[in-house]
Amino acid sequence: MSAATVPLTWSTALSSWQWNSTAVACALAGGVGYARCYRRAGARLTRANAACCAVAVGLFVVATMSMVGVYAPVLFWVRAVQVLLLLMVIPFFVAMSRPITALQMSPSGPAARLLLHPATTSVAMLALPWLFYLTPWYRAALHYPAVMELTGALMLVVGFGYYYARLQTDPVPRRYTQLLSLVISIVESLGDGVLGLVLWLGPLIAADYYHRLGRHWGPSMRVDQSIGAGVLWLVGDVLGVFFVLVLMRFFATDEKRHATVVDAELEAEPVSGLWWENDPQLRSRMGRS
Repeated sequence: MSAATVPLTWSTALSSWQWNSTAVACALAGGVGYARCYRRAGARLTRANAACCAVAVGLFVVATMSMVGVYAPVLFWVRAVQVLLLLMVIPFFVAMSRPITALQMSPSGPAARLLLHPATTSVAMLALPWLFYLTPWYRAALHYPAVMELTGALMLVVGFGYYYARLQTDPVPRRYTQLLSLVISIVESLGDGVLGLVLWLGPLIAADYYHRLGRHWGPSMRVDQSIGAGVLWLVGDVLGVFFVLVLMRFFATDEKRHATVVDAELEAEPVSGLWWENDPQLRSRMGRS
């Protein structure tokens, strides 16, 4: 029976599950692969990292095979929930599991520095939802499940790159101060809000597709899209606030680490010359050894 003919209730929300071979294969590959790497990594990874990986795999199953996956082609707002899970929530937990450390990799080189720069990944993160919703891409994802599967994979990759470059819990091509991430986050919150307003006040998206579904229950197409806009805007902002709090914690940790390094160098050598020559970061920028 099509999900379009079954009203979404609390009961159907809990009982609606679908088998997705691709999702199952990806979840197993990711979970088993990480477990094997975790055992080899030893003390470099913690149980908290492993728990983040387990949460990411569980949420991926929810996003693809639970009520979210079943009703995403039927209701605009459910698709919005799926987008948030694939683009923002799951990649965050993947990044916190430190997969690059688990794989014992260390990205380097000019290309890696450009692609994994916080500004580059942030632009990709901000642009992807705009392109998805405001181009024929969204209709293609509704009509062709394979397109949505590829889109979901792209969202996971872009989301992971975003958090990988911003959190810097794994080895990165170049480390940046978390202050840069805090500034970028403020700009991003404005972009998310504008997209929410466009979807809320703008024309209906893929109206012909939703009309042909013949759904006679639940909200109207306009209300459905308005709820989806609210999900992307409000829930996205809540997730953004949580991320900023994490960044502030990392920023405080970086500042303490930097202060410890500076104190150690000042104790190891006599203080002389200009004041900035006694700060290792400023000294390196000025070309002094």
